[in-house]
Amino acid sequence: MENDLVRVENDLLRGELPPPDGAGPGSGTPGTERRVRAEAPRLAPGAEQRVVAQGGAGPVALTPRRAPHPSLALVTADLLGVLVGGLVAGVGRGWEWGVLAGVLLALTARSAGLYRPGPETGVLDEVPALCARTALAWAVVAALLAAVRPAAALPLSALVTAWAAQSLVAASGRGLVHGRRRARRRARPAAALLIGDARTHTVAAVLRRCERPVVLPVGIVGPRAGTPGDVPVLGSADEVRRALGEHDVRLALCVGEPSAAYLRLLRAHGCALWRLDARGPGHGAAPGTTGLAGYPLTPLPPGPRRPGAGKRALDLALAGPALVLLSPLLLACALAVRLSDGPGVLFRQERVGQYGKTFTLLKFRSLRPCDDREAATRWNVAHDDRMSRVGRFLRRSSLDELPQLWNILRGDMSLVGPRPERPFFVAEFGRTYTGYRHRHRAPVGLTGLAQISGLRGDTSIEDRSRHDNYYVDHWSFWLDVRILARTALSLVRPSGS
Repeated sequence: MENDLVRVENDLLRGELPPPDGAGPGSGTPGTERRVRAEAPRLAPGAEQRVVAQGGAGPVALTPRRAPHPSLALVTADLLGVLVGGLVAGVGRGWEWGVLAGVLLALTARSAGLYRPGPETGVLDEVPALCARTALAWAVVAALLAAVRPAAALPLSALVTAWAAQSLVAASGRGLVHGRRRARRRARPAAALLIGDARTHTVAAVLRRCERPVVLPVGIVGPRAGTPGDVPVLGSADEVRRALGEHDVRLALCVGEPSAAYLRLLRAHGCALWRLDARGPGHGAAPGTTGLAGYPLTPLPPGPRRPGAGKRALDLALAGPALVLLSPLLLACALAVRLSDGPGVLFRQERVGQYGKTFTLLKFRSLRPCDDREAATRWNVAHDDRMSRVGRFLRRSSLDELPQLWNILRGDMSLVGPRPERPFFVAEFGRTYTGYRHRHRAPVGLTGLAQISGLRGDTSIEDRSRHDNYYVDHWSFWLDVRILARTALSLVRPSGS
């Protein structure tokens, strides 16, 4: 059975993938106006995910899987080197120090990209970085050993010998891994998709005429301008999916700035993503740059991390105590609203949350609308003359949002995330602004990156959407903490909404 989470992501992709010729907002493929829907259950570990799309030539079914990668073999080579280095340094000092050296080397090597080699990477490209990180790992181990167990401290000669032995063994193992990988690529070049602007046609021609190619372009996702040559231009998301399946594509080279929706599709299929710089000479190479047919190549960062248990734990840890501590203030606000505006202290309104699931949002009432239609479709009431002084104060100070702490405890919302909007405006903005619906990949929040950036009230929806999608794509636990801290500071100088 098709997983609900994947189905929702596919609906988003089918509705917002831009055509290769570069249509503007609102001119996507049919289905753009389809509302985001369905609440996604957690996927059981190991459960199979299937991406299903309906194309003109029948359904295209893909099974996402990870691209084959030499990282495990490279880690094994490095750890074998650590073992040899530990034996040279002396086993009597304790096995835990060798484990520490191995962990330090693996972490620093990973940050340097030594476990994500490029298509033409060889062991000689990695030797300087490998030797430097091996030296760093053993220097840290030697310093800690001298501090904790001075009697077993490593002499300089043993340290240098261990470093040299480990570097030699690790480099030899990596050489075998890369040699086998290179031979396999030359026997069967890796199929790749090129994504980007008009320069993709030039890059495709260069890769095709290489004497000993390791990468063979099988499709271009980009503008139709230029000389197509022998590489077909893929004009729709269905054609991209079909090419991924037919050619077993596990590599994508991005020239320029590819669409985020295409990146999500390629990551879902398990493609390794690299940025190829085709701007020509005179541009500085970024750290971690390798090469392919004379073009600089840098790895794209992995896909966004999904907010998980840590985010929910933060919500519960802060929202629960906040409700208790702020209960006197909540009571005072409720009493003020009751005395100023009469019965109906709380205002209940339908909002759209994660994956399009609707929920009832709670606020202190600052204005009584004429009818349900006005409540659902009127955009901003900040300057409405019907608003009392109490209501105006609550809105300016954001105290009217405090009842949403209950929504957070219920799981309707999170402390941090894109602000929830009414269904009427979600449908309108989804038709008008490319990428707006992608906001709903994360839980909606009481505050968010757009809000602390000044995008509250009657401000640009396009700018809000861009900030919200940046938050979703770059989510981390620390980013939530930063946003909460800046929100707390902004309350000292409230500007209202």
